[in-house]
Amino acid sequence: MLLPLLVVLGLRWVNPPGTAFIVAWQLEHGRSADWRWRPLDAISPQLALAVVAAEDQRFPSHWGFDVEAIGSALKDRADGRRQRGASTISQQVAKNLFLWSGASWLRKGLEAGFTVMIESSWSKRRVLEVYLNIAEFGDGVYGAEAAAQRFFGVSAQHLTMHQSAQLAALLPSPKKRSVSAPSRTQQARVRWIEQQMRALGGTVYLQSCCLRN
Repeated sequence: MLLPLLVVLGLRWVNPPGTAFIVAWQLEHGRSADWRWRPLDAISPQLALAVVAAEDQRFPSHWGFDVEAIGSALKDRADGRRQRGASTISQQVAKNLFLWSGASWLRKGLEAGFTVMIESSWSKRRVLEVYLNIAEFGDGVYGAEAAAQRFFGVSAQHLTMHQSAQLAALLPSPKKRSVSAPSRTQQARVRWIEQQMRALGGTVYLQSCCLRN
């Protein structure tokens, strides 16, 4: 119990040298993934807002778990409807950094434990910074800078609102979605993300927790 806690605490200040997901991809493909770390100030605030709008709109206020979203997901499951995602950005950071893909109670239990440690020892700003740097945006493409360069030929700092929504729309299934040839469903998701970004009030929504004025 002490060792994981010390690792998580250290990552509050030290950027991770890799993630479980990146290592797994590199072992499977026998080559390096496209991954380039950037501090949060070198990533467009539009992308920060886009991923929050798309994945976890209560990110600034929850404690690592979105109880309302979990309740809705459980109700959908009980009613036999298609299950919506309930993982927060904090949970996704825990999974991508330390664990593996696939559904199991063991992984979910470990994910919950790491999420509590992350939320207890990191700031929201640090959680968002790490997420934007380790999220998978394509096959072997990890983090905002690699995605911005690969798909738009710009640095992550210069991503526009629309480009940010396009990247956020790839989540959480980047291998099944494409920026260059989006399906109608994906195009609709991009428009929905842009609407949510405006509805949240723009990047000012994240200033209290994560973005500097």
